[in-house]
Amino acid sequence: MEPTRSVPARPKRARRIAACTALVLSAGMLLAAPASADDAPAPHRTVTERPTSSTGLQPTLTLPKHTTQKQKAAAAEGAGGAVVAAKPRADFDDDGYSDLIYRTYDAELFISPSTADQAYAFEIPGKVPSAHKDIIPVGDQTGDGVADVLTLSPYGSLSFRAGMSAAGTGNAAWTGKGWQIYNKVLSPGDLTGDGRSDLLARTPAGELYLYAATGNTTTAPFSARVLVGKGWGTYDQLIGANDVNGDGIADLYGRTVSGDLYFYAGTGSKAAPFAERVRVGHGWKIYNQVIGVDDLNGDGRGDLLARAVNGDVFVYLATGNGGELATRVASGTGLNVASLLAGAGGNPDFGKNDLLGLDTKGTLWSYWSLNNGTLTPRYKLSDDGGWKGAKPFHASSLNENTLVDLLEVFDGGVYNYSYAPGPVPKISSNWGSYNITVGPGDLTGDGKGDLLTRDTSGYLYVHPGNGTGSGFGARVKVGGGWNTYNVIVGSGDFTGDGRADILARNAAGTLYMYRGTGDVHRPFLSPFPVGKGWNTYAKLATPGDLNGDGKADLVGVDRNGSLYLYTSNGSGQFTAPVRIGGGWGTYSILN
Repeated sequence: MEPTRSVPARPKRARRIAACTALVLSAGMLLAAPASADDAPAPHRTVTERPTSSTGLQPTLTLPKHTTQKQKAAAAEGAGGAVVAAKPRADFDDDGYSDLIYRTYDAELFISPSTADQAYAFEIPGKVPSAHKDIIPVGDQTGDGVADVLTLSPYGSLSFRAGMSAAGTGNAAWTGKGWQIYNKVLSPGDLTGDGRSDLLARTPAGELYLYAATGNTTTAPFSARVLVGKGWGTYDQLIGANDVNGDGIADLYGRTVSGDLYFYAGTGSKAAPFAERVRVGHGWKIYNQVIGVDDLNGDGRGDLLARAVNGDVFVYLATGNGGELATRVASGTGLNVASLLAGAGGNPDFGKNDLLGLDTKGTLWSYWSLNNGTLTPRYKLSDDGGWKGAKPFHASSLNENTLVDLLEVFDGGVYNYSYAPGPVPKISSNWGSYNITVGPGDLTGDGKGDLLTRDTSGYLYVHPGNGTGSGFGARVKVGGGWNTYNVIVGSGDFTGDGRADILARNAAGTLYMYRGTGDVHRPFLSPFPVGKGWNTYAKLATPGDLNGDGKADLVGVDRNGSLYLYTSNGSGQFTAPVRIGGGWGTYSILN
């Protein structure tokens, strides 16, 4: 079925954000900086609710035909009974094959079942429906025959949801906190040989830990972590593939930044769960996501899906020869509609995938990512001239809805619009001394979005977010000398370690990368140069992830008004620029 577009009168995304903001207004304002009698009234600028752009868009998938159970048994017998079919991790329609869960770039959650031609809405309960940082299928952990999932919140809460179904009705039976210390959490399947799906978790430093499943899904579903090894940060994608080689134990793939694919066969040992790696492919950097989807064709072995930047989908079937894969088969289009794919190998990305522009006439416009290196057509957010003279900016999500926040600095205060109608909350005061404000994401390591400011004396400060978008903790001084830079920008992770980073350009045109640490008292490592000649751009902005690989990207507007995209390569540098549009000189502010 060909994708179509439609624009509802009041989009679900806008309703969700409005509801979240209503909660902030009713409950969170107690956390905001107190207003004094001398404070100026809140600005009364209008903000139009943004329509969804993914409504009606669905990928077209043509997956391999399933073999019958009789054929599967015959294949196992012909192989000497060597193939022991692992239980699928995401089988929600009970047909013996995994289904695909994805979230669109408008925060709508869908499931594409193996038994149906079309995807349909799928809801997992939470504080903000569908606003999970990641979704991790783990198969049937309770023994009731129904698939279960783990959901990861932006603030590090990992929840076990028992009894999921095709309708998506699982409530949290267990929740553990503190998982924001990892940049990647995944379940490859059963690593220890007890029939239960286990967990792997990787730190930004590249340490990989195993959490073995216990079977106690209500109070302690996983045992204490065991260090698997170090140096796993070399992979920008970790793909749990279930059982690839037919021995009944889960296996793992890792893709390097340069595009080499390595296979780790599972051993069944908790102390040393993987055999030595084997290089099984190269050239995989053409894909922005590689997804472990279990057995697609019914031969009992785990297979892979790979998504190209333009949204095209390819199937790689396991050959049975270790981790080697058969030649790829084109299997669909349009999967760029998904900003989150359950089982995807990349670090989960959230918080900002948008670009905000204030034109010279004072009208506010919005663009958002299509996950293919392009932006949507612009959408008018305000009345003509309604924001003339204003200082708006986008901040990576300040609450758990994982969506960008629209803020304004006005008369020494900061106001949070959050795309919602009604009174605009003032979330901080005494902002008049700052000449730069940036919302790069989490700088303190708690998962909550923060702000970064520079004052007129050149001092840089972190303002820790309170997690509701309604206020900030006491500012923390980073250091002085930052007035050497004429541009400071950031929105997410440029370097592939899962931590928020920033970029800064000096007057000579040299661009520097500051890698995030997750430590509020020392939020950045020493800078390293990205390159020279960046003063060719009149404006630099960071829209978040534009090409769907989970890493933040950079755009620049030259003196002719052309917009150029620089995508992150995962090592702190950027790919060659690509011109993606003209006429961008119309904007006085772009972020």
